[in-house]
Amino acid sequence: MTDEIALEAATHRQLAIELFNRTWELLDKDNRTDGEDAEMLTAAFASRYHWCQVGEPKNFSVSDWQISRVAAVLGNPDLAEEYGRRALEVAAKADLGPFYLGYGHEALARAAELAGNRDDARQHLASATELVEQVVDASARELLAADLAELDR
Repeated sequence: MTDEIALEAATHRQLAIELFNRTWELLDKDNRTDGEDAEMLTAAFASRYHWCQVGEPKNFSVSDWQISRVAAVLGNPDLAEEYGRRALEVAAKADLGPFYLGYGHEALARAAELAGNRDDARQHLASATELVEQVVDASARELLAADLAELDR
């Protein structure tokens, strides 16, 4: 790998991470403006773009999940479902394990709930809940469990 290619890859990785984190800052912010909502969605997609250049399946699954979450927060169930499905498909195809599969189902449950599809939401929530106990890392298990508990309310 030439120095130029390595630098380009490092730049993509750095931007992917920074944009992912910026998206979370905006997700966590109370009283976002319309401009911040647009920035949040743009940052999530931009992070995904940069991961497409240098990432691996877990990066793709997580960034698809983040786009789904942003879409749900912004009230767009179709986009939330599309990217939730992508997150789940990548996780399944790459055999990423219960944490990533669980979050794929979490995203689809959130999207279904937003769309008023309560049966689908319950089904995906149940699938994600089954996967929680299979997550080995305690902090990851707690993170997924907390998001599922929020969704179950």
